[in-house]
Amino acid sequence: MNATLRQATNIRPVFFATAALLTAIVVARADDSALISRWYSALLVADRTELADLLADDVRIKLDDLGVMQSKQEFIASLDEWKGAVAGAQIRHRIAKSEGGVTTVIACYDFPGNDILMQETFAVADNHITASSQAAIAENCDDF
Repeated sequence: MNATLRQATNIRPVFFATAALLTAIVVARADDSALISRWYSALLVADRTELADLLADDVRIKLDDLGVMQSKQEFIASLDEWKGAVAGAQIRHRIAKSEGGVTTVIACYDFPGNDILMQETFAVADNHITASSQAAIAENCDDF
């Protein structure tokens, strides 16, 4: 076997391992995107069951503008109030960045009487949201 052929044979396993790793990263990002979409769909209708399924048991949800940090149980308990607030609303979102298990989302909450533009971050592990933070970035969604 000549040296060139031997080199090509030695590189092949490295190539396949690299390709498999890149595929896994792309699939993980796609899964995070799907999970984020499920989050907003469930949030729009205050679906307790779906939201509880999406959240890790030890999740921390930080609402920066309100100065509030919620546990999973506290967040789920707040959904009765949220359900009234979100009636007739729309939530549009787009992923701004996703890396290292953290996804940053720009979301427009379009309520019947007003709208607000938010930046939200989600830490995701094992198909669950492990942390979330939310902060207003504009008093309307003109820049969405």
